[in-house]
Amino acid sequence: MRLEEEFSHCDEEEQPEPMSQCSIGAFQQQQQKVVVVGYALTSKKIKSFLQPKFEGLARNKGILFVAIDQNRPLSDQGPFDIVLHKLTGKEWRQILEDYRQTHPEVTVLDPPDAIQHLHNRQSMLQCVSDMNLSNSYGKVGVPRQLVIKKDASSITDAVNKAGLILPLVAKPLVADGSAKSHELSLAYDQYSLQKLEPPLVLQEFVNHGGVLFKVYIVGEAIKVVRRFSLPDVTKRELSKIKGVFRFPRVSCAAASADDADLDPSVAELPPRPLLERLAKELRRRLGLRLFNLDIIREHGTRDHFYVIDINYFPGYGKMPGYEHIFTDFFLSLVQSRSRNDRARNLLKA
Repeated sequence: MRLEEEFSHCDEEEQPEPMSQCSIGAFQQQQQKVVVVGYALTSKKIKSFLQPKFEGLARNKGILFVAIDQNRPLSDQGPFDIVLHKLTGKEWRQILEDYRQTHPEVTVLDPPDAIQHLHNRQSMLQCVSDMNLSNSYGKVGVPRQLVIKKDASSITDAVNKAGLILPLVAKPLVADGSAKSHELSLAYDQYSLQKLEPPLVLQEFVNHGGVLFKVYIVGEAIKVVRRFSLPDVTKRELSKIKGVFRFPRVSCAAASADDADLDPSVAELPPRPLLERLAKELRRRLGLRLFNLDIIREHGTRDHFYVIDINYFPGYGKMPGYEHIFTDFFLSLVQSRSRNDRARNLLKA
């Protein structure tokens, strides 16, 4: 089963050679308008995101990617139209924040303080919870959860006091994009809770047919793919299975469920109007334009959904058609800024 829309590509994409900042001037002479995107990404992110096919398509549309040199002052580099980043650390956040203040003409994707909000699973889902989204297309909430910052021996009492129902999913409190932050455990009984390692978040496990939906958001664009997830837990299994079971990253590209022969009630994508309302509200509340949501549908229902994770600047290289979505997004940002600048100039005149 495949419900993904297909994107047309040129048969032959230009394979660009690496371009340094000193090449910008020569490139600009060949283009009427060049959109310069400065990027500060990890080597892993560069490899997965800035693929040759993407760079070739972008260059054909007048978009130039230039690496930001972290050993030089950011203000001395460029000029940039857009700054794309996914690096951590207080020093880098301060550099970006200072740059945003001194270069308001540059679009920084995204504000570092807003990104930081998603690095803590205690605050990550609060916006979804506060939203309490419910309309004719469905209801979106978050699983009941509990934060344990230290002392594993107190987890059992805390769980009983909060009234959480087993099994429980345990996730690291810090969600910084590292491999460790994506590891999770499933605890089946109260005794096993003491084997967990704080700081962590405990979420009630919601049966969801073993499938989750990764909702990629790029500005106003939304793309949904299916991923295999943890299987449902029956009452019989819960009464017999004991202990903590640890899992690596669950929703990876290798676990794609788009072509699997699934029960239609499980495979059906969340209603588009519901996702559009959710994405629009989250963009506003989070102040972010590049993120994805991990969403599950409660098994046995058609319209009851839970957001279980939000990730900033996820693995877009795994998203079908990401090259076209991002080039359109970058061009729209520059066009929107140009319109706003013209409007301000008219008001001043």
